[in-house]
Amino acid sequence: MLESLTQRLSKVVKTLRGEARLTEANIQDALREVRVALLEADVALPVVRDFIARVKELAIGQEVLGSLNPGQALVGVVHRELTLLMGGAGVGLDLAVVPPAVILMAGLQGSGKTTSAGKIARRLVADEGKKVLLVSCDVYRPAAIEQLRVVAQQAGADFFASTAEQKPADIARDALDYARTHYHQVLIVDTAGRLAIDEAMMAEIKQLHDFLKPAETLFVVDAMQGQDAVNVARAFNEALALTGIVLTKLDGDARGGAALSVRQITGKPVKFVGVSEKLEGLEPFYPDRMAARILGMGDVLSLVEEARKAVDVDEAKKLADKFRKGKGFDLEDFKQQLQQMKKMGGVSALMDKLPAQMAQAAQGQQFDERQLSRTEGIINSMTPLERAKPDLLKASRKRRIATGAGVSVQEVNRLLSQFEQMQKMMKQMQKGGMAKMMRSMKGMMPRGF
Repeated sequence: MLESLTQRLSKVVKTLRGEARLTEANIQDALREVRVALLEADVALPVVRDFIARVKELAIGQEVLGSLNPGQALVGVVHRELTLLMGGAGVGLDLAVVPPAVILMAGLQGSGKTTSAGKIARRLVADEGKKVLLVSCDVYRPAAIEQLRVVAQQAGADFFASTAEQKPADIARDALDYARTHYHQVLIVDTAGRLAIDEAMMAEIKQLHDFLKPAETLFVVDAMQGQDAVNVARAFNEALALTGIVLTKLDGDARGGAALSVRQITGKPVKFVGVSEKLEGLEPFYPDRMAARILGMGDVLSLVEEARKAVDVDEAKKLADKFRKGKGFDLEDFKQQLQQMKKMGGVSALMDKLPAQMAQAAQGQQFDERQLSRTEGIINSMTPLERAKPDLLKASRKRRIATGAGVSVQEVNRLLSQFEQMQKMMKQMQKGGMAKMMRSMKGMMPRGF
């Protein structure tokens, strides 16, 4: 997502060199590059025009500090304005009402409403310990109700059954009564979508909104719609009292301009972004972090937060104790590190949040997420003794392991080579040789990742 925009904007830093001040003359070409980048990313033209005008006004005459070059100074201005363009600060759900707090999901068919409803339910259940009820008022799309039932089960939330023969207003009334009598803290209502905006659709969702009086009315928009996403968002915003926006499919090949446009056009904050098909693939939207990612600065804060959630603290303590006692790093430890990486979304998810310069270090390598599973499979084909003592792995054992994992002996040898590099790095960490450790990290990642 936004890869092309990131590449173009990163060139801006190289455009200006050796100037003591940003002037209209020396930033003209750089701003033209920014304008083209934004338009190619499908950002709405009025938004681009206003954005460039603000950046130009703020940048001209700005002194370049000794530690910066003019390109970096301009990027600083662009970062601040991108952050403001996308809302300034992250805004979460406001559910401070008498329970049950109702969340009404709105949007076109195929935008990802049902999946997003499940993802939000999972966050509320898993992260906040809330009792959540899901209900579908979509009586038009085949299997919509069943899809939500399955999603609710996966999310650990309760599900209120409805049928295609019922009226949406009756379903909403019954679900609200059920939520009240069964002490649910949150009721998430999935509504029907259409392939395009029509009067019947708007009338129906207005009726539901008036009756339910939701604490949150979230508009779900597909980032792959490009410019059209902004028009749809404007139409829904005029018809409903939206409180926020959920941007889906930011992990796809979309140019991502909707992320920059929709906040400015509707005046409503983007609250969540969908970054994968999995129920865990929903992230709170932080404008400053997204602006940093767009400009190739990475998103280390989100990376740290994901690590906190994914890393097993007890296992980490065991590994630390093992090192303290002078015991070596073995293949079982290596497998656990791979599992932690998978929990964090795999290599590509980590790379997406790294600063551009660090990510470039991996250029030329083909990252294949399946390799993580293959590597884990090879280790699983070993006996506990072989994992603890890799030196035992001679030719006959390697052939047996390769057969058990369904791979070639060469892949087993490649894994052992990577493990040896990792083992050396861990020994250097024990000795406090951080500089040596950083040098040894080069080439540590499994080939094919």
